[in-house]
Amino acid sequence: MQITSNAFTEGGNIPARFTCDGDDISPELAWSGLPAGTRTLILICDDPDAPGGTWDHWVMFNIPAAVAGLPEDAKRQEVSGQGSVEGTNSWGKTGYGGPCPPAGTHRYYFKLYALDSALTLDSTAAKKDVEQAMEGHVLGQAQIMGRYSRR
Repeated sequence: MQITSNAFTEGGNIPARFTCDGDDISPELAWSGLPAGTRTLILICDDPDAPGGTWDHWVMFNIPAAVAGLPEDAKRQEVSGQGSVEGTNSWGKTGYGGPCPPAGTHRYYFKLYALDSALTLDSTAAKKDVEQAMEGHVLGQAQIMGRYSRR
């Protein structure tokens, strides 16, 4: 299983347009090599370097296995039109919130999980709810990490 982006490479810098200093839009993501039996996917973007603990930037689940990625600036209606649900991020909002570190360089992990089922959660679900619900259903996972710096 693999997840890639045309916006940044593994370990590379995330362009400012995908952050709070730019347009705050989601980067294009693509994936391939899903395990046999995959019904849905989960996408989580988080920052483990946040001062108060890991900060969740994007939580999305029930992405149909037939979907091979997300376009740049994926709008909520496009995502939900695919059957996907966006959960609640650490700002208490649904949808993507780009990198916005208070200072220094932070790492942003875009994690993709292949599941053998759909989750029975709604948009009020936070990452911890999704992680709990997906236990025992993960068939595979992949991630790509990008960095963003503020001085």
